[in-house]
Amino acid sequence: MSADRMQFGLECCLERPPAVMRDGRFGLLLNQASVDAEFRLSCDVLAERFAGQLVALFSPQHGLWGEQQANMIESPHTIYDPLGIPVYSLYSETRKPRATWLNGLDCLVVDLQDVGTRVYTFAWTISFCLVACAEAGIPLVLLDRPNPIGGQVEGPLLEAGWETFVGRITIPLRHGLTLGELTRLVNRDLAIGAELQIVPMRGWDRRQRWPTVGRAWIPPSPNLPRYRSTLVYPGQVLLEGSNLSEGRGTTQPFEFMGAPFVDPFQLARDLASWSLPAARCVPARFRPTFDKWAGQACGGIALHVLDDAAFRPVLTTVALLASVHRQWPGALSWLPPPYEYEMEMLPIDILFGSDRLRKQLAGNELRNVDDVATLIDFDERAWRERVSEILLYP
Repeated sequence: MSADRMQFGLECCLERPPAVMRDGRFGLLLNQASVDAEFRLSCDVLAERFAGQLVALFSPQHGLWGEQQANMIESPHTIYDPLGIPVYSLYSETRKPRATWLNGLDCLVVDLQDVGTRVYTFAWTISFCLVACAEAGIPLVLLDRPNPIGGQVEGPLLEAGWETFVGRITIPLRHGLTLGELTRLVNRDLAIGAELQIVPMRGWDRRQRWPTVGRAWIPPSPNLPRYRSTLVYPGQVLLEGSNLSEGRGTTQPFEFMGAPFVDPFQLARDLASWSLPAARCVPARFRPTFDKWAGQACGGIALHVLDDAAFRPVLTTVALLASVHRQWPGALSWLPPPYEYEMEMLPIDILFGSDRLRKQLAGNELRNVDDVATLIDFDERAWRERVSEILLYP
């Protein structure tokens, strides 16, 4: 089915709404990227279609408008003026909807754009919504959207004992699922038992990436300004656990990386020797306006993807870390907690899903692409079997 005939869950819901939405009162979890093909916010679209029934909004990390930066910068509760209804922040003093916020609702609707990476918080916010809905005895209705980077998967798996707000079940760092599919998996694997209704897309399959969808990219968070950002994000997000800048405070976050102690030409030469698949690491200098190394000139690389299908973001970033560790011994360091409300574990371990990356770097065990591939390898066949029952698309 061609992109011009593709419909997201929002459009499918307007055509054939679930029974619970036809006459009931509902809340909606959304943000600024929750738009239809005409760029209208889903709250406005649904309020028009279901007059008087939408009575509360909920916002995820970064807030309703994506104003807040990352990692524990919370959003306030507010009012959505066009509709005169409350907006309850689920990245505030609580990540779970309060029972009083759900009082009088017949269901909670979710319309969010995910990015296909385990540590993106939207899926885990929804996991707490599932718990709250189960406790309140109301269904959660999720209006599905594409995984912008398609159905490819890449490890590592989150290991037992490393569960946090950026990973509550064992899944790969690049999971290959839509948000609807991942929510089904979470509801099953955590045995939440919520009544879950997915309104699937029409005309999407998991081979597709965002450029084939036929829609403009609306940033779901402030540091993923374009589709290319999401493509490198499953790997480059690991830099958040280090003293290397991941390009926050530049015009291309996650596509730049570096630090004042990095010689960009030396790093680019070393990375060329790794023969990273479909990746070109170009020497670069940049000066972040905020976040790590704000106002300081950083040497590093600009990461360019030559072939979206062949590119391996996690392998690439682990190679970057290994190269920096090898070229500038002692300069690479790990940031301390807290990170996403985890007060004890190191952020790099939270992001990777275990301490194996940190320990292998310390032991100089990552010398080439094969070493990195072994580190991030996982049983993909077992993963495919595990998710087979929750998949919604071919």
